[in-house]
Amino acid sequence: LTKEKVQAVVSTQSTGALFSGDTGEIKSEVREQINQKVAEWREEGKAEIVPGVLFVDEVHMLDIECFSYLNRALEHDMAPVLIMATNRGITKIRGTSYVSPHGIPIDLLDRLLIIATTPYTERDTKQILSIRCEEEDVEMSEEAMLVLTKIGRETSLRYAIQLITCANLVCRKRNGTEVSVDDIKRVYSLFLDETRSSQYLKEYQQEFMFNEVNEKADRPMEVS
Repeated sequence: LTKEKVQAVVSTQSTGALFSGDTGEIKSEVREQINQKVAEWREEGKAEIVPGVLFVDEVHMLDIECFSYLNRALEHDMAPVLIMATNRGITKIRGTSYVSPHGIPIDLLDRLLIIATTPYTERDTKQILSIRCEEEDVEMSEEAMLVLTKIGRETSLRYAIQLITCANLVCRKRNGTEVSVDDIKRVYSLFLDETRSSQYLKEYQQEFMFNEVNEKADRPMEVS
């Protein structure tokens, strides 16, 4: 039984709120009463607090006000386990002019246990792609898996994962039962990764209607 459900029952004076989901607005007075009651039950050994888990991906996208709220919330006795993920290095904290590791304020970083990550090895990449093939019910030959693993190493893992579905569709179109190397090469030629797309834009930038690269290059330099 969660604390929110207890609050809903007290607020609506009905156990039907547990099943209908129609709890309406729960007043702050009710929340405080429930918090005090749960604290009493906890001290008396009648209740046990099992913290929830709050997962925040791309945490560097939060601004300073959100970080301040999280910092205060973590001080509460019933605070959930907070897990944050980011792929940023030293960058600016949103809403401020200060830079910090991962774009997270230093005082909040000091309260965290930071788990270091390492780049995927070739074996890791192949295993992840194999698991994804199993999840999508895609049969792929060993040679095709090696080619896809090489693509994932040279481009990105996300791009390689996205090619699985496309290659499977090409395989089904030719009435095949197993994705082959030719299927992988076909979709690789049709869909560009970020690096090849950037190279294409630079090569044919004059052909596009709007081109900020040339505008910045032609703009006279300001000399103070």
